[in-house]
This record gives sequence, C-alpha cells and structure tokens, in this order.
Amino acid sequence: MLRVSGVTKSFGGFLAVNQVSFEVKEGEILGLIGPNGSGKSTLFNLISGTLIPTAGRVLFQGQDITNLPPNKVCHRGIARTFQIPRPFRKLSLLENVSLSAYFGSDLDSETEARKRAIKALEIVHLPSDAGASVDGLGAAGLKKLELARALSTQPKLLLADESLGGLDHHEMDQAADMLRRIRTKWGSPSSGLNTSWGC
Repeated sequence: MLRVSGVTKSFGGFLAVNQVSFEVKEGEILGLIGPNGSGKSTLFNLISGTLIPTAGRVLFQGQDITNLPPNKVCHRGIARTFQIPRPFRKLSLLENVSLSAYFGSDLDSETEARKRAIKALEIVHLPSDAGASVDGLGAAGLKKLELARALSTQPKLLLADESLGGLDHHEMDQAADMLRRIRTKWGSPSSGLNTSWGC
C-alpha cells in the first residue's frame, strides 16, 4: 500500500532523515520507534506532504505522491494525527471533526460530514452531541479527538504520530486497544484501512 524509498530530508546542513526505506502492507500495523529528535515526525511530514523530500520517493497504492501538497495526499486516502493536538477550542467536538470530514475528503454535503463526524467520535468513545466541548479534555481525550478528526476523512492509511505520548500506562493500553480495534474494523480489503503509528 505504501512504499517509502530512499527518503531524505535536510534542513541546510542538518540531515533530519537519511535514506529511509520501508513498506506498509494492507491491514498491517507498523511502528516507527526511535528517540526524540530521530526524525519520526519529520518522516510523517514527508509522507503526508507537509514537507518535500530532499531526495527519495513516496508511493501510495502504486502512485507517486512525493510532491503532492497535504490536501491532495489526504484526498488520496492518507490521514495523520499530530504529536501535539491543536483543536479549535471555540468549536464543539462535533464541529472540530465535521470540519475534518468536510475538507479532508471529497464531500460536498455538510450533513454527510456531520454523519461521518458522529461515527468517528463514537469509534473513539467521545461524545458526539452538539454541545460537547473541547474544554476539559485531558491528554487522552485530545489524542482521541485527533484520531477522530483523522478517521472522519475515511482514510485508507492512518499515520498516528505519538498516539501514546503523554499518556499514563492505563491510557496507553486503552489507546493501543483502540488502534487495534480500528484496524480490525476497517482493515479488511473492502475498506483498505491500515494503521501506521510512531512511538
């Protein structure tokens, strides 16, 4: 499904990612493990189109997406979460996720975006009623909201950056179980959803 081939990124004289190559198969959960500053988030940025590689290629379902901008990468079926959640604090949970559903896919219906948002919030066990607020969400809740926003685009590949970061052991177990449930529910050939996450 995903092939990263010789991807390199340098910032001036600093080499952040050096000739990284790997593949992700359909239905696979692949973990990228390394210390802080080793380039995991930079690599996710390169795959998702936030950054352009200095060298190398990124292929998704056989097509070269190396130089595509983030919105086009998302519309192709790759969604990502971010290490530091930045929700729209003045919007409800449902509005946060509805925005992602609407702009992160080819929807032209606000009603359909809302339906997708409700489904995504239910999957991560967050309230989907119109009045549910971002205020009061702890670290685990914000991570769930990030996942819901990504899932609402109905991705074929999910890049979850530091999904377990900042959580206690109990929250980490719950988050890991959630990622497995997402893969089990949507990881069939009919849905094409993979889950790739770095820790």
